[in-house]
Amino acid sequence: MDPKNLETVIGTDLEKVIALLLEDQVVAIPTETVYGLAGHALKPEVIRKIYEIKQRPGHNPLILHTLNVETAQQFVREWPEWAEKLAAAFWPGPLTLLLPKSDVVPSELTSGSDRVAIRVPAHALTRTLLERLPFPLAAPSANPFTYISPTTAEHVYRQLAGKIPYILDGGPCAKGLESTIVGMQGSVPVVYRSGAVSLEALRRILSHIQTATMEHHADQPVAPGMMKKHYSPRTPLILCKNLKEEATKFPERKLGFLVFGSGTGLENSGVVQQLSLAGDLEEAATGLYAALHALDGAGLDLILAELLPEKGLGLAINDRLRRAAEN
Repeated sequence: MDPKNLETVIGTDLEKVIALLLEDQVVAIPTETVYGLAGHALKPEVIRKIYEIKQRPGHNPLILHTLNVETAQQFVREWPEWAEKLAAAFWPGPLTLLLPKSDVVPSELTSGSDRVAIRVPAHALTRTLLERLPFPLAAPSANPFTYISPTTAEHVYRQLAGKIPYILDGGPCAKGLESTIVGMQGSVPVVYRSGAVSLEALRRILSHIQTATMEHHADQPVAPGMMKKHYSPRTPLILCKNLKEEATKFPERKLGFLVFGSGTGLENSGVVQQLSLAGDLEEAATGLYAALHALDGAGLDLILAELLPEKGLGLAINDRLRRAAEN
C-alpha cells in the first residue's frame, strides 16, 4: 500500500496498535514528552520507514524506547555507575542516556554511531504497549523533520495524516518538551540536549555533570535534537527582548506573540499566546508546542517570541525557541 494514501485513524485501540507494530508498521504513540513516531527499533527496514515518513536525514539518530532498566541493559555494552544513578532517579521519565550500543542494535538506529540513545518512558499507555511487545520501539517525534513537535493526537493528525495508519491517543503530553539527553564526553557526564529534566535536577544526582562543549555540526549530530533548525513553525519566528518595541518595526504585518508572562498591552497588536500567566517554567514547558501550533495556524505573517529566564526548564525552552528561529 502506498504510505502516502493511508487512512489515518485516531483512537485508543491498543490491540490494533500492537497488531500494526507486529506487522512492521509505523504508528504514533503518546509519551510524557511529545508524541512519537514508533516502530520496531531493531529492524532496519522499519527504521528506514520512520526516516522516510518524517523526511528526517539519515545521519540524525533515533532514541530507543524500552520498558525498564533490565531491558535497557540488553541494548548496551556498558552500564556505568553514572547511568545507574540517573536511571534510578529519573526512569521511567523524560531522560535519555547515550551509551555504547550492543551488537543487537542496528547501525541505522544510531546513524552509524557506536552509541545508542535509550530511555524508559513514563506514559502509562505506552508502558502497557511496551509490556506487550517483544521488542523495543524507535520513536522520534511524530512530525515532519524541523517542524513543531506534537503534544496532542490532533497535532500528529494535522502533520502526518495519510502517512501512518494509526495514532494512539493518550491525551495531551504531561511534560511537553523532549527528553534531556546525557552521555559522556571524555570522562565527564554531559548534557547533549537540554529537555524536560533540568540541569539543576541532574546535578542533585550527579554534582559534576556538565553541558556539552563540542560544536554540534549538522553533518553528524552526536544525539537527536541537535540540528540547528528544529522545532520550527512554518511562520517566521523572531526572538526579541522587548515584544512591544519589536512589534513597532512591523506596522503592516499580522503579528503573533509568544509571551512568558501576562502579555498585557499586546492584545491590540496581534494574536497572543501566553505560556504561563504566573511565570511558572513547568507550565510554560508543557504548553510551549501547543502555543506554537496555535500561532502557526492563525494565518500570521510573523511570530515574535521572548526568551525565558535562563534557569531550570527555561534553558530547554530557550534552546527550542532559538532553533525554531533559525532560518
